[in-house]
Amino acid sequence: MRLFYFLLLLSLCFWTSHSVFKIPLKIFAGNFDPSVQLDLRPLRQNEGAVESGLSLASDPAGIVNFLDMINNLKGDSGRGYYMEMAIGTPRQTLNILVDTGSSNFAVAAAAHPYVTHYYDRALSSTYQSIGRAVAVKYTQGEWEGELGTDLITIPKGPSGAITINIAAILTSEGFFLPGINWQGILGLAYPLLVRPDPSVEPFFNSVVRQTGIPDVFSLQMCGAGVSASTTADPAGGSLIMGGVEPTLYRGSVWYTPILEEWYYQVEVLKLEVGDQNLNLDCKEYNSDKAIVDSGTTLLRLPGNVFSAVVEAIMQTSLIKDFSTGFFDGTKLACWMRGESPWMLFPKLSIYLRATNTSQSFRITIHPQLYVQPVTDIDGTLDCFRFGVSPSANGLVIGATVMEGFYVIFDRAQKRVGFAVSTCAENGGVSLAEIAGPFLAEGVASDCTSGVSLREPMMWVIAYALMGICAVVLIALLILLILPCRCHRDGEITDESSLVRHRIK
Repeated sequence: MRLFYFLLLLSLCFWTSHSVFKIPLKIFAGNFDPSVQLDLRPLRQNEGAVESGLSLASDPAGIVNFLDMINNLKGDSGRGYYMEMAIGTPRQTLNILVDTGSSNFAVAAAAHPYVTHYYDRALSSTYQSIGRAVAVKYTQGEWEGELGTDLITIPKGPSGAITINIAAILTSEGFFLPGINWQGILGLAYPLLVRPDPSVEPFFNSVVRQTGIPDVFSLQMCGAGVSASTTADPAGGSLIMGGVEPTLYRGSVWYTPILEEWYYQVEVLKLEVGDQNLNLDCKEYNSDKAIVDSGTTLLRLPGNVFSAVVEAIMQTSLIKDFSTGFFDGTKLACWMRGESPWMLFPKLSIYLRATNTSQSFRITIHPQLYVQPVTDIDGTLDCFRFGVSPSANGLVIGATVMEGFYVIFDRAQKRVGFAVSTCAENGGVSLAEIAGPFLAEGVASDCTSGVSLREPMMWVIAYALMGICAVVLIALLILLILPCRCHRDGEITDESSLVRHRIK
């Protein structure tokens, strides 16, 4: 009996030590087969108060010129936004995906069918191996590799070479996809998400420490309205490292607090479809977290919220008897070429808590951002997908929403800013809106309490359980080694032992 409990505890300890915490990343491959009924299921398997911010053309130290960083991104939401980087000595040029929902800097270091070229560590005289293995699982895809360091330069970024921790990707599954034009990923989130552990300094932390630029970066993503089947890569936007470039947005910047420094976690107070408030408990929107993530293609909503949004759209849309396959992502919706479907759909609005916590502000996207062009058929039909999907991992403000705004990740002041993007327009009409302040009346003072355990706490619990397991295992080993002492009066047996009842 004691042997049974020993084996049970041993299996529990190994399960705890190998628990995997997944990082959201969903990149849409963009390769559609306009086949019978346009069934997309095979493809799905691959798939505060107003504040001014830092409106500077360059940082005070003169290390960066923000104007030089404009249009340093290519791509779109379907295939991801990426920038050119040079790694090693001599320099090897790769395109690197920009992802605010993870923290590892990782590049292909071996041949792969969907990668045109890769980083060859043997050719770099400045590469140094750390001698540690690393593995990361995303919502879509995973990879394994080895950690090392090397010099990187960014042609349209901070000047000079920077020593960065690099994960060399040696094997992967579902991570590199057909039709992409990037060979690595740049995780811009906080150290708590770094694998194998937070002692590995993330990319942007290293940039700030070595160059002295402010701990701020900002993103403009300009792929709104770009078809996922387009073969050419447009100038997809800008990643400004060290501050804010005022020519990339219109109007005022509105900031919302970063609740916890792991993902860029924010607090959503409510959602509206058109002028219709969903009237859900605000905790529903933040279960188990709400984050801003450029590496996620769509606006992802918790299941109940997604269902409420779809129902509200179907009630307010001018389309009758609309196929549910469009909303669940298995079918495209097609119109005759030249016809615009966007007037048939309502706007979507997200209310975020402002830095003045008694207030909120509203970011609104027009249908052009979430009813997304995908492909055309025989030059006669234009087909679209639904840019919103259900999520089991919380609410994710992905590229569907971010393409409407200039988004500022002000890590120094622990806040995320939103302003209307200059490139989110169609025919001179803006595709996004921002408004406020609104009083946060009728909304709970904390919309995040009572939600699922956050990943840092899960790590703490995992390590604590491993420690407890170690102590108990040592005790059980001692009991197994020592001879059994049996007494008829008041005997201690496996049936009444303290260990048994602790396990029970």
